[in-house]
Amino acid sequence: MTDSGSQPSRFYLTTPIYYVNARPHLGHAYSTIVCDAIARRKRALGVETWFLTGTDEHGQKIERSAKLAGCSPQEFADRIAGEFRGLWDRLGLTYDDFIRTTEERHIRRVQHLFATLRDRGYIYKGSYTGQYCVSDEAYVDGPPGTICPDCGRATETVSEENYFFKLSAFERKLLEFYEANSGFMGPESTRREVISFVRSGLKDLSVSRTTFDWGIPVPGDEKHVVYVWLDALANYITALGYGSDDAKDQERFKKFWPADIHLIGKEISRFHCVYWPAFLMAAGIPLPRSVKANGWLLFDQGKMSKSRGNIVRAETVHEVLGADALRYFLLREIPFGQDGNFSFDALVQRYNGDLANGYGNLVSRVVNMVHKYFGGVVPEAGAATQAEAALRASAENALASFGPAFDDLNFSEALKGLWLLVAETDGYLTANAPWKKPPERSDADHAALQARVLATAAEAIRLITALVYPILPDATAKVWRQLGQGELADAARNGFLKDLAWGGLKPGTKFGEPAPLFPRAEKDAVERMQKLEEENNRTAVEAVSANDANEAKSAPAATPAAPAIKYAAAPAPAPAVAAKPVARAAAKAPAETAAPQATASAPATAPAPAAETPATPTQERSHITIDDFTKVELRVAQILVAERVPKADKLLRLEVDLGYEKRQILAGIAQYYEPEKLIGRKIVIVANLAPRKMRGLESNGMLLAASLEGGAPVLAGFLEEVPLGARLK
Repeated sequence: MTDSGSQPSRFYLTTPIYYVNARPHLGHAYSTIVCDAIARRKRALGVETWFLTGTDEHGQKIERSAKLAGCSPQEFADRIAGEFRGLWDRLGLTYDDFIRTTEERHIRRVQHLFATLRDRGYIYKGSYTGQYCVSDEAYVDGPPGTICPDCGRATETVSEENYFFKLSAFERKLLEFYEANSGFMGPESTRREVISFVRSGLKDLSVSRTTFDWGIPVPGDEKHVVYVWLDALANYITALGYGSDDAKDQERFKKFWPADIHLIGKEISRFHCVYWPAFLMAAGIPLPRSVKANGWLLFDQGKMSKSRGNIVRAETVHEVLGADALRYFLLREIPFGQDGNFSFDALVQRYNGDLANGYGNLVSRVVNMVHKYFGGVVPEAGAATQAEAALRASAENALASFGPAFDDLNFSEALKGLWLLVAETDGYLTANAPWKKPPERSDADHAALQARVLATAAEAIRLITALVYPILPDATAKVWRQLGQGELADAARNGFLKDLAWGGLKPGTKFGEPAPLFPRAEKDAVERMQKLEEENNRTAVEAVSANDANEAKSAPAATPAAPAIKYAAAPAPAPAVAAKPVARAAAKAPAETAAPQATASAPATAPAPAAETPATPTQERSHITIDDFTKVELRVAQILVAERVPKADKLLRLEVDLGYEKRQILAGIAQYYEPEKLIGRKIVIVANLAPRKMRGLESNGMLLAASLEGGAPVLAGFLEEVPLGARLK
């Protein structure tokens, strides 16, 4: 039995390219670590593999952010891209190429793609006037002054000449492709969402801008720049060599395209499963074999986001527990394709339970006993008993099941099954107790038992180590040396997984010296990580707040008007253009960092957030601008848990459901409301208030209530049915 299965001769996989509006966090690391694990396994199976990652660096938001930072857009992009690449190197990720959309190679090849689409008749010129959210690079329906339903900032009125891509021509072709290629999109929820979107009707897509110039110039019409999504999506082929005159580039593109997997965040599925295939069809380029979307990485039940101040950095875990601990936790704890919650407590529990007390302890026991009883040389096992036969059967079953589960991106189940073998090997060792000689057993019989048990356990460890190598590359390299197998990196380059089978650990093999793998995490590990992140998030929130204030000052003034309801179906081209009359604009969301969009179901008119104390003629009223108001994100929530905070007469601890996440809020209403009577009640909260600690508990938001001076507060609520998460405007 081997682990090879049926493997292709070459394999190409990509991460999303990450938007350089902020430094990398754990959500970015998750996608890239998954790709790295896949790439390591493919190479260890003897498959020629190309692993691409990189950064998305154009767009109006980057241009403005750079201006506020007092530097050029290129300098701004260089700094953030450097942080991404530096972190990937620190984590030991084995990417083959890091593409930046500001590189000359990418710019020339995007222009080649644009010209090809235009020459083949799929791009035409038009114009439009509409509302635009610079923060999200998205068009929004509504009159001037409309508020972006995602970020809550005021939109700007944009009127410009534009090029459009004939996306409407590919509606039937895409549906036929999906039907013929059922495995193209995953998970199933993504497939259903994308098919529903296409069946609802496709409209032509805006693919250029003229109101700013931080982008790739449209060939032959340089006052236009290529819209960020056409620019960004093209990286998957430009990095390989599409559009290059160099023979080596052309050969690489021919060898590796089409991609086997585009790994993405679920919030950008539409762009990768609708727009990207349509671009490729129009250009006459084969489509990728699959697009697989991972879920969101949640922290305290909320999606990691710099604006929420709940970002966790990979550096924090790396510093305290090491890169392997992070890799194992993410792939074991989170079923791929689903949202997964990250917490420092869960990380430490998984680390101690599976790595320190499990795999690490097993390796340490066996290697140390081989050194103690056999001078560090693998003994001859002798005839197997029923116990050895059972452990071998379990190992071969694990060998047979691990590969298919892993290759289906079911990493959690693959590891769960492999750790059953870890536990069974540990149990086998304990049951036979080679360190303990019963009085009735002769020295010769005991030596034979020790040899049989330790050789068998060591062989099981060898198989476990080989299989888990793509996920724990640092630890397994140490174990491989301790087992006397040499350098694991060399074995991986030689495709050692291709011929992996029971019986590879030969008698007479000299073990290396024992070395610690996973020292048990002490109680202060969580506190150390929390302290590092509290400091990081405090700095991040302050930076975001300062940036928001600067954006509000620098952005053109918005005219107050009706509230936003949804993203624009499309800005309309000028009537003179003889084509489909409406063009859809892609919402530009940084890969892996877009906020959950809960506002589509919000009522067109929402209740006022709170009653205001009537002003007397002698009172002076302090006015705020529309920009001030739009910074406050008011959301509908429902109370799930309400309880008093010990030794705090005024505080209640509430757990509320926003529809897209749950969070904890502390409220000073304990003197006016009985906790049990609040459960199930719908309320209004300020959702983007920076977290703060009170009585040792973190509060993530604030309730809205009305009261006259000195009177009891009355929580804001609703007479009509309002969906959770709906935004008040």
